[in-house]
Amino acid sequence: MDGDNPLGEFLRARRQVTTADQVGLPSTPRRTPGLRRDEVAMLAAVSTDYYIRLEQGRERNPSARVIEALARVFRLDAEATGHLHDLVRRRPCQGPAGCGDLLRPDVRRFMEGCDHAVVFALNRRLDVLARNPLADALYRGLGDRDNALRLVFLNPAAREFYVNWEQQAHVLVAHFRAAGGVSRADPFVLELVEELSRESEDFRRIWARHDVRTRTHRSVSYRHGEVGELTLHNEVFRVGAADGQQLVVGQPEPRPASERAFGALGRLAGVGTGWR
Repeated sequence: MDGDNPLGEFLRARRQVTTADQVGLPSTPRRTPGLRRDEVAMLAAVSTDYYIRLEQGRERNPSARVIEALARVFRLDAEATGHLHDLVRRRPCQGPAGCGDLLRPDVRRFMEGCDHAVVFALNRRLDVLARNPLADALYRGLGDRDNALRLVFLNPAAREFYVNWEQQAHVLVAHFRAAGGVSRADPFVLELVEELSRESEDFRRIWARHDVRTRTHRSVSYRHGEVGELTLHNEVFRVGAADGQQLVVGQPEPRPASERAFGALGRLAGVGTGWR
């Protein structure tokens, strides 16, 4: 998991996955992947010694100009650049631990009345706070399903359940870094990262990349034991002012096989979905 030098770990990870071709440098043979420290320093217009101190954690307060320069070197998008700024500022959690765990009653009522989509609510740790009947039917019988990360990394059945498990794992970890507030030192978030790092080599491998990207919409293909294979287009919505809460709303992609499987899922859940 991340140690006491999150800024340095992020910079090192981004340096190792940024290639010379991406920044316009000659692709000379290299013993290790990515850029060298002196190359990053040159491109960011800082001294090599200063950049080394940033990676080693001996310098923890780079200016906004330096952060923006490093973001350009590593080709970070706006979200990852904001994450880099947060690693320097170390923003505190917006409320007490667990403050994002209580779902508003009106949100629960909306979910329960939504019978044309799979809907579930998550907090910033990606704990599942509530599911509607279709979501419950989709994930029925799976262990570790009360947390999206535990399901993907600690449940062996997940590799069969998700048609593209590796892609789902990468997307979910990048979303967790963006939405989980790891830089805010939430003890429950850090406890989850420690557990996954201890139990899953795959989590450690993907977590070490320091990818940051909020999942707002994407298609996910599932291999359900009772209704077969179906693909849902999932949209992710923030829940008002609640700290880190999000609703995931999924409907079948407009293909006959997915629509038939979704209709079967509705029958399994005991609701009329409008698809047969």
